[in-house]
Amino acid sequence: MQDQKSKAGFEYLLAYKITVPIYDLTVEFTEKHISKFSRTVDQMVQAARSGMQNILEGNKQQSLAGYIKLCGVARGSLEELLKDYYAFARQNKIRILDKSQAALEIKEIEEIWGILRNNPTLPNSPDFPNLPDDKEKAANMMITLVNQANYLLDKLIVSLKEKHMKEGGFNEKLYRDRIDYRKNNRY
Repeated sequence: MQDQKSKAGFEYLLAYKITVPIYDLTVEFTEKHISKFSRTVDQMVQAARSGMQNILEGNKQQSLAGYIKLCGVARGSLEELLKDYYAFARQNKIRILDKSQAALEIKEIEEIWGILRNNPTLPNSPDFPNLPDDKEKAANMMITLVNQANYLLDKLIVSLKEKHMKEGGFNEKLYRDRIDYRKNNRY
């Protein structure tokens, strides 16, 4: 088991942690509810994966601008995924619950948030609940989770942009370091 001290910074972010069950449950959702011959399966799974992976890839960038850009890519992927879930609901005549209704009617949402809140970082194999068997609840659960992830990613991007304004970017830091080096290393 990985020690907490060796976890990467992104693993503590709620914006990242919520994307893990979204990815896992999207795989489960597509296996249960969409024909394996449909291109939609691959599109949805890849969008869910991109929503998760681009956050961690961005966090590993040397430049803050690169991190912001990749969080934007993650956000775009999750928006694409959200539209696929809305299309599924529309095509299957499923009513869309508002977030408070979904929280009341779909107990798995609170179970997932319990796991996210009670773990500073996710364990290697978190015990997320399975999708509800009911197609309407499953679709609404995924719509709710993706909307929550999008909200958190929007907040993360704003925070990263503020940090960039206050601290500057990678190139600015390299320039400052070069100027300092020249000042301190004159012969």
